[in-house]
Amino acid sequence: MKSDIVDAFSQMAKEKNIDRDILSSVIKDSFKKMMEKKYGPEANFDVVVNMDKGVIEIFLYKVVVEEVTDHNKEIDIETAKEKSGENFEIGDDFAEEIPIEDFGRRMVINLKQNLNQKIREIEKEITYNAYKDQVGEIIVGEIYQIKPTSILLIHNSNEIIFPKGEQIPKEKYKKGDTTRAIIKSIEKRQSGPPLIIVSRADEQFLDKLFELEIPEIYDGIIEIKGIAREPGERAKISVISNDDRVDAVGACVGMKGIRIHSIVRELSNENIDVINYTEDPALYIARALSPAKLNDIELDNENKIAKIYADEDQISLIIGKSGQNIKLASRLTGYQIDVVRETVKEEEEEDNEEDPEEEIQDADEEENGSADENDEDSDEDAEGNKVEKTDSKS
Repeated sequence: MKSDIVDAFSQMAKEKNIDRDILSSVIKDSFKKMMEKKYGPEANFDVVVNMDKGVIEIFLYKVVVEEVTDHNKEIDIETAKEKSGENFEIGDDFAEEIPIEDFGRRMVINLKQNLNQKIREIEKEITYNAYKDQVGEIIVGEIYQIKPTSILLIHNSNEIIFPKGEQIPKEKYKKGDTTRAIIKSIEKRQSGPPLIIVSRADEQFLDKLFELEIPEIYDGIIEIKGIAREPGERAKISVISNDDRVDAVGACVGMKGIRIHSIVRELSNENIDVINYTEDPALYIARALSPAKLNDIELDNENKIAKIYADEDQISLIIGKSGQNIKLASRLTGYQIDVVRETVKEEEEEDNEEDPEEEIQDADEEENGSADENDEDSDEDAEGNKVEKTDSKS
């Protein structure tokens, strides 16, 4: 029996990239439920779906009996012979083909609605499975709608959410443009397709750009140990080479900076500092704060606090524009960084140390004062001592 239901849903499945076998199974299940509703759950039937020909055949099996007690499971000999033109005996099986029209218009409409619902669920599951394996990967989407709080992208006919908080602040987006972003997360929703979030501001986006642009990172020769970003403004990334023959920083920057410049352009001229990673916390902090020069570093490894000492002319470099340099260095290294001006350090040292000459002078004065008090018959050396002795007596 040719059915427009199969043709309609076959076309839908093709458009939504749903496997034909899956669609066939869904149509079968829907018709089985419809049969159970009409003939009861104990009815013996079979549904055959031919997707190539667009044909659905439904057979209801009955037992030939002399007297019918259940019309859904039994048929008498006369009726069976009348419908098929064949002779039957008591106990034979009779297969009756059920036209779709016999189910009634309302039941067919409900069938189509159920099929639509199931196909939407299948589509959601296919989309979820396709994108959950791409979390952390870069995709290219087309901008088709710009909202105050987000941008909607189209990727492989799927709607992707690009929130404002995941955008690079200085970038301007136009409808119809394409943009690269990393899939940050995907989650199922009660209604509608899965929620797919992409980002250009996430640190993982920078990580993936380095992997795409620098073959040594992709091959595992160079490893990214840490990233800290202020999207669109500045970023710090620490790398280490697993091959002593390869310079990690040099490979990332490239000849005349060609490799790093392509990443900088992708990020709207975001400044990127690439540094060598080290297990030595003090050296790691010093490198993270470059180009500033430090005089000394005191570490509290237990509380992850670093107190750094530097000359006055280095303070602005350490802090950076709007505090970016020190913030990024702190996030990259995992240490709270406190800056101490070198002049302050010197004053602290002076307070803690007494002048040796003053100590000698104080000792001499104490010795002279004791001698004057203990020797009443001694000659008076100076006018000042005479007055002092006189005052103390009076």
